[in-house]
Amino acid sequence: MQKEKLRSIRKRKGYTQQQIADIIATDVSNYSRKESGDVKIVRAEWEKIANFLDVTMEEIYEEDEASIVVNNDHPVFNDSSASGVYQYNNSTVPLSIVENLQEYISLLKVENQKLNEEIRSLKGKK
Repeated sequence: MQKEKLRSIRKRKGYTQQQIADIIATDVSNYSRKESGDVKIVRAEWEKIANFLDVTMEEIYEEDEASIVVNNDHPVFNDSSASGVYQYNNSTVPLSIVENLQEYISLLKVENQKLNEEIRSLKGKK
């Protein structure tokens, strides 16, 4: 399911996918997959995007499909199906755990970005 509200508002306000990707600390190709509905946008990302676009969550938020599935034939996760569980190597993980991990990963990316900026700043002071 494409995120039409998000795409429409982003374009109307004149922002690129790269600018939004920077806000949620991801690369533009991953953000593009999020906006096209191939990859889930977690709540923390919705909040950052809404703040950046200066809109309410309700103005941009669109429900994701009911679940996420990993394509076991490929080392990169393909999280765009609707089975209700996260499947990998014949085991299942509840969607709530996957969502919590995705949010944690998003927080780690932000922290990593801050630390990289601090390192660059310290290198510049030498």
